[in-house]
Amino acid sequence: MNVLFIDACVRGERSRTLALARRFLDAYRTGHPEDTVAVRNLCQDRLPPQYPEILAERDALWSAGRLDHPMFQPARQFAAADKIVIAAPFWDLSFPAVLKIYLERISVCDITFGYDETGKSVGLCRARSLLFITTRGGSFSRPGASWMEMGARHLEALCAMYGIPDFRCLCAEGLDDVHLDQRALMQRAMDRADALAKEF
Repeated sequence: MNVLFIDACVRGERSRTLALARRFLDAYRTGHPEDTVAVRNLCQDRLPPQYPEILAERDALWSAGRLDHPMFQPARQFAAADKIVIAAPFWDLSFPAVLKIYLERISVCDITFGYDETGKSVGLCRARSLLFITTRGGSFSRPGASWMEMGARHLEALCAMYGIPDFRCLCAEGLDDVHLDQRALMQRAMDRADALAKEF
């Protein structure tokens, strides 16, 4: 299996999300030594936003059928992966802009999604599973607050668009709540990461 790990942890080595993702990936590699893990670090491999000139170039290439152009390499890599892991912190009710830019760049008709003869949207991605790993300072999975969480919901919706049937979320939350034990919360998330790695 070819696993694509998309790292949108903008705080780098200080990132709690990255620590959780590394725990999962270490456990995954141990249990699946035959699989390969490709890493795409969005803070190192920076894609420019779709400014007018970028979008114009993209549209011209797409209209010319040049889907093999390097501009579409991120989309082709995403579409070809067998499994996908995305790590990004909870950021202004969603996730950092670097991930949004990436998602816009990989949403390419005839690569990650397309349309059938009736005009219905169909997913073209190979992956059967996508895991979103995140950490949150507050508790946004509880009733009354879950509607404010838009990061996982955004990615789950894109999975439907891309044809990825299995969406999962590994989350540690409440990490900035002074009334809660941060270490215990992270340890429970790490334990869940170990268990999830066996079945992902």
